[in-house]
Amino acid sequence: MALRTDSRPGGRSRQGTEGTVLNVFSHAVLIIWALMVTLPLLWAVMSAFKTDREIFTSPWSLPGGLHLDAWGRAWSQAHMSQYFVNSLLVVACSLTGTMLLGSMAAYVLARFDFPGNRFVYYLFVAGMSFPVILALVPLFFVMKNMQLLNTYPGLVLVYIAYSLPFTIFFLSGFFRTLPTSVAEAAVLDGASHTRTFFQVMLPMARPGLISVGIFNFLGQWNQYLLPTVLNVGDEDMKLLPQGLVALAASQGYKGDWSGLFAGLVIAMLPVLGAYIVFQRQVQAGLTAGALK
Repeated sequence: MALRTDSRPGGRSRQGTEGTVLNVFSHAVLIIWALMVTLPLLWAVMSAFKTDREIFTSPWSLPGGLHLDAWGRAWSQAHMSQYFVNSLLVVACSLTGTMLLGSMAAYVLARFDFPGNRFVYYLFVAGMSFPVILALVPLFFVMKNMQLLNTYPGLVLVYIAYSLPFTIFFLSGFFRTLPTSVAEAAVLDGASHTRTFFQVMLPMARPGLISVGIFNFLGQWNQYLLPTVLNVGDEDMKLLPQGLVALAASQGYKGDWSGLFAGLVIAMLPVLGAYIVFQRQVQAGLTAGALK
């Protein structure tokens, strides 16, 4: 069917006009969304380098100088250094376990046919629709009966369990897009299924692994409910989200707002750094399935 265009000289098609309007509208929405995300972030970073007097007298202006004493107070006096190390240890262990177990399960569910394959897959997918808050009370007693309450191994296991559904859902779809001929060639050359997975298929799935790894890192690093309920022991065992809440309460009463903003920026730096370093890999992983 021929495209109906305006018969007047220099006229534009109706479809082209609608496309231009939609393009302008979408760009405007993206710009507004970018401002809503970046402006509070920039304001928090600027406030971390200000004095308390500057924060209240000129909250929207640039800092008069780089005042780093607030960072020292947040890092040492507010114990942010200890909370930072605790979170780094827990998230590193849980992220490693999540990616290892999730990639292996997703590969088997995506590439092998066996009775109950779809049932197991949809069972994992159903786990994404289960809110964490509904499982807090039974999870607390389960961890208590297993002697894992107020321990880092127990917290790591819970993080892995709640991250697996999304990881398997994401990677199973990615593994289906990989060429089957490469795996078949490796098996014909004498490679076992384990060697084929770790040396052939896993490197090919690197964009997807980085993408889902970033999402899991964000979720586990910013997790607050689980450590608050399952990690209520020693003060030195608290994670960074718990420390930030304690810092907000204590610094608010002390009036040390610059130290509070410095603590917030310290908590955000690993997340921002990880996304900046792996930005291209994340975009490649998200678009790989569509392009293939």
